[in-house]
Amino acid sequence: MSVTLTSKGQVTIPKAVRNRLHLKEGDKLEFVLHEHSVEIIPLSGSVKDLKGMVSKPKKVISLDEMDSVIREQTG
Repeated sequence: MSVTLTSKGQVTIPKAVRNRLHLKEGDKLEFVLHEHSVEIIPLSGSVKDLKGMVSKPKKVISLDEMDSVIREQTG
């Protein structure tokens, strides 16, 4: 897949790439330069995209239990 650079230094990101990265108008992108390539990283997204990144706690404790542990640790 190739694109053409305009005289203003602009390119149109192909639709297949925009779809794959879930890009929409107004999204910000970061360009990371490597030795012989450029990596494009979307900087905006929905909070929903974060779902599943953090595992659920193994043990659930109450606020009272948390306060008790804090009091023990701070003396």
